[in-house]
Amino acid sequence: MTWSGYRARWRGVDYEATPDPGDDGLWLRLRAPAAAEGFEEVEPGRFVRAVPAAECEWAVFVTTVCEWRGEPFQVYGERDGDLLLEYVGGRVTVARRLGLERVERGVHRGRAPRHEVTALRQHAVPL
Repeated sequence: MTWSGYRARWRGVDYEATPDPGDDGLWLRLRAPAAAEGFEEVEPGRFVRAVPAAECEWAVFVTTVCEWRGEPFQVYGERDGDLLLEYVGGRVTVARRLGLERVERGVHRGRAPRHEVTALRQHAVPL
C-alpha cells in the first residue's frame, strides 16, 4: 500500500508516480517493482518510465490518515507491523502525552502497532 504520495493509472495499470514538470507540460515518472516494456531499471527491483500526464487515465496525490489513541495522524509508512505516524492535531501537550518524538517545531512523529490504529482511510486529490 502507498501510504502517502502520487499515484497514476497508465494503460490500465496503477503506479506510484512522481510529477516532473517540463517545458512541454507535466510528465509523470511511473515506478514499477518489475520489468515492463519501456521501463528502465534505475536500481535493483526499481523500474521507471516517464510519460506525459495527459496520457494517464488519472493522477492523484494520496494522503493516508488515521486515529491513534483518539488523536488524528497522517500515515507515512509501515515497518514490522508498526505504522510511522505524524500527529496532525497541533497540540504539543497531546504529542508529549503520547510520547511522540519532536522532529522539528510543530512536527511530532512516532510508531504505533497497526492493530491499535483506527479510522484508517485515504484521501485522493486529483492533479
